[in-house]
Amino acid sequence: MAEIATIARPYAEALYKAAGSDAQTAQWLDALAAVAGHPQLLQFADSPKTAPEQVFDVISGVVGSPLPEAAKNFLRTVIDNNRLAALPEIATQFRALRNAQAGSSDAVVYSAFPIEPAQLADVSASLEKRFARKLNVSVVQDASLIGGIRVVVGDEVLDTSVRARLEQMKVALTA
Repeated sequence: MAEIATIARPYAEALYKAAGSDAQTAQWLDALAAVAGHPQLLQFADSPKTAPEQVFDVISGVVGSPLPEAAKNFLRTVIDNNRLAALPEIATQFRALRNAQAGSSDAVVYSAFPIEPAQLADVSASLEKRFARKLNVSVVQDASLIGGIRVVVGDEVLDTSVRARLEQMKVALTA
């Protein structure tokens, strides 16, 4: 079977050409991708007893907010072509296309503790200087870091967590 990224690329590119950098499109696509990534939903959708309209109704119901017509059409196309498993990758590639157009990148900040909005603004400004580009920052709480933060921007990682420093000390002591 073809790689998920290869399958997702034409869908992401077509959606990007149709919607451009519309923020609303990115929101509903992220919501659909979050739902479509659930293993039980994929199992339900893969069942030969399940009709495509049933899958559409389940996903629409779980998303909660009413979907725009473009979202409904896109979701029906993905379901009809049996590409529901590729929907999270479609969303990722769509975001990459939007970021490339805007000259920005997605950044995930892993923190041991919640970050206040004012602190996040300071961290974001520092990270934008460090990585020399505009960043779309999201925060994920990870207690295993013990303290500090770990930042992932594309394939670059900046790890200033206590866990990373303890690992460095362990390596230095055992070498």
